[in-house]
Amino acid sequence: MEGIISMRYKIAWGIVFAAIILGGCGGGTDFTAQKEQTDAEQEQAIRKPGQELETKDTVASESGAGGDVNVAESSKEDGHKTVGISMPSQILQRWNNDGHFLQKHFEEAGYTVILSYANDLIDGQMDDVESMIEQGADLLIIAPIDASSLTKQIEEAEKEGIPVISYDRLMLNSPYVDYYVSFDNYQVGVMQGEYIRDALDLEEDDRKKYNIEFVSGDIADNNAYFYYDGAMSVLDPYLQSGKLTIRSRQKSFFDTSISSWSTALSRERFEGILNSYYSKENPLHAVCCANDSTALGVSQAIANNSVMKREVIVTGQDGDSVNLKNIMEGRQSMTVFKVISNESQVTLELGIQILNGKRPAEDLIENANWGFECIYDTESYDNGQKVVPSYLLEPFVVTKQNLQAELLDTGYYSVDKKGNFHAEN
Repeated sequence: MEGIISMRYKIAWGIVFAAIILGGCGGGTDFTAQKEQTDAEQEQAIRKPGQELETKDTVASESGAGGDVNVAESSKEDGHKTVGISMPSQILQRWNNDGHFLQKHFEEAGYTVILSYANDLIDGQMDDVESMIEQGADLLIIAPIDASSLTKQIEEAEKEGIPVISYDRLMLNSPYVDYYVSFDNYQVGVMQGEYIRDALDLEEDDRKKYNIEFVSGDIADNNAYFYYDGAMSVLDPYLQSGKLTIRSRQKSFFDTSISSWSTALSRERFEGILNSYYSKENPLHAVCCANDSTALGVSQAIANNSVMKREVIVTGQDGDSVNLKNIMEGRQSMTVFKVISNESQVTLELGIQILNGKRPAEDLIENANWGFECIYDTESYDNGQKVVPSYLLEPFVVTKQNLQAELLDTGYYSVDKKGNFHAEN
């Protein structure tokens, strides 16, 4: 699979870069849980893009009391090294979780942490990274809003001798990205496609034909291309044979992409599709949604459509709290879940090795004794300037049938009396 991905993406990068230049500006998405929205509003009030990094997270990691502290000076005085962590936004639940998981793990390991959220503003993230460099960060961990927007900042980090880990999303068009840590994004799409294939019994039943639609991610996020291609690797043969039909004829990644992975834009697009192409006589059977925020918009559109009386298969990814409730209530069929703490653990141990002057490779996995699967890939993730050494974790499928065992019994989530899910950090 890795060799196939590598060949495909070396061919496709020119298209990808052009698309990003023309349309790339995304990052976070809508998230309806009120608590996360309130946190994001508080974050915006604390720091505007371009100001010095004095977020509640940065201050708390040093002082514990909310006072102004120069984290770089403090860390140099006590001999600690500083890790700069730049996340796209707090509005999308998974970035909120990622940032705090990473902060917690690095601080427990004895490092000073500068954690920033860029409020989905590309210029804001550029300012954040530049400020981290100025404050003397010894390592940068960056989940980019726009995959190709930070080339200048990464080059400056290289000049200052600061290693760079691209977190979850691969930074493009720079030879100075040292490592990439993520989940097997192609496999996420494969899992979504396989779920639809099996739920519709496409492999065995030659008599029935089904209608399907696709909702893809932001064109500025290179992961979205991998999800799309992974799903298509499973479902396209059935589209070619006629067992699956896209009545809207919107099939390509660009036709199906949703800017910023937005729930509102996904709902708006899908309301138009349902009203234009589907009826009781021509029902919709499945929607392959790249992630949970887009799946939420699709589920809302289906629920609001008077003729959509039958259950529609809807896929997703991330395990957002509101989507887990939808799965339990039958409005979403599955989500591909990624244990963020595992991703942060790989990043933590990789970061420690780098800060100790080492250049880890396969040996990081061999010596770690992790209780989860991770592969070291040096072929698949070509960012346009180099093939970036990558640590890829394996996600897993969550449905109504296994949600209790996989997410609640394991302590990843709790659920209250009203059926609302809460991530346990």
